[in-house]
Amino acid sequence: MNDSTALPPGAPAGAQASEKHRILSIDGGGIRGLIAVEVLSSIEAILRLRYAKPDLVLADHFDMVAGTSTGAIIATAISLGMSCDAIRSFYLDSGAKMFEHAHFYERFKYKYKDEMLSEQLRSVFGADTLLGSEKLRCVLMMIVRNSNADETWTITNNPLSPYNAQVRGERQLDLPLWQLVRASAAAPSFFPPEVVQLGGRELVLIDGSVSSYCNPAFQAFIQATAAPFGLNWKTGPGALELVSVGTGLAPHSRSDLHSKDVNLLYDATVLPASLILSSVIEQDFLCRLFGVCHHGIPMDKNLGDMVGMAAPGGAKLFDYVRYNVELTERGLDALGLADIEAQSVQMIDSVAHIDSLTRIGKALAARDVQTAHLQ
Repeated sequence: MNDSTALPPGAPAGAQASEKHRILSIDGGGIRGLIAVEVLSSIEAILRLRYAKPDLVLADHFDMVAGTSTGAIIATAISLGMSCDAIRSFYLDSGAKMFEHAHFYERFKYKYKDEMLSEQLRSVFGADTLLGSEKLRCVLMMIVRNSNADETWTITNNPLSPYNAQVRGERQLDLPLWQLVRASAAAPSFFPPEVVQLGGRELVLIDGSVSSYCNPAFQAFIQATAAPFGLNWKTGPGALELVSVGTGLAPHSRSDLHSKDVNLLYDATVLPASLILSSVIEQDFLCRLFGVCHHGIPMDKNLGDMVGMAAPGGAKLFDYVRYNVELTERGLDALGLADIEAQSVQMIDSVAHIDSLTRIGKALAARDVQTAHLQ
């Protein structure tokens, strides 16, 4: 933001004028969010040593935290000042409970009940805490799908955003925080949608992963720097840092697939996840292309990790780090976890394999997270 820009009262600390800003982004992925939590815990430990503050939390370092679906749960917890230990405990203590099977007569609509997930979110985030609450210590961004309008909504507590202006007596800032998080995590066929009231209208909101922003990293960059959204953070290496944390790539690869196997049932069960995976990879690619990529697993055999690759026009816009892992036999072998069956940890509801997901996150953090990656 330009130093001359005045912020309204109650603006989150991360929105303040500064010559340097840091963004943290977390992908969607259900219970696989445990992988991201372990990576984030390693980052938190590095920062505690750097600043010699044993009680430092990620909200003390990052100016914006963005997340989709399970990433929205983690991002909100971080923005409220929760430590990674507390977030891990939330997942370990509540993860299995939040995936409680629906009654058999409801399963043609959704697989799991929503009562436990809603109860846990209300308990942790506060039933009366609003998106515009001063409890949030940095700029928070999350992605939801508005089914009524067939639109992807970028929800943020940034008071300068045009969507937080007082229009027709309604503001997104006045919506309950826990409901927005619950909406971002309402994966279709897994959980029922979340219904919220805005300006006398009833809105049916679903998981933000059903969009181009299951990985919200590049969208977070746009929100922080594009003029319409009011923050106008300075761009360039050294001025803007973006750390993106994934929850594992789970491609549905089949070497034995034949043309006769591709039918309506195949399309219905495979294509949605394939489209989401493609969007995750594209957001990562855009960040590596327009940012100075300091670390990331290879995109593919042709592009490699894109470290040192020039941007179109030659100007890089931010520093970028990406932490993620392929949840395949090859990816797990590379982490020294050949004993974990890849298929057992690929689903977003792999609650029976929480211990394996935790091991994957710890191994990924130990291998990849380095002090030199962080400004």
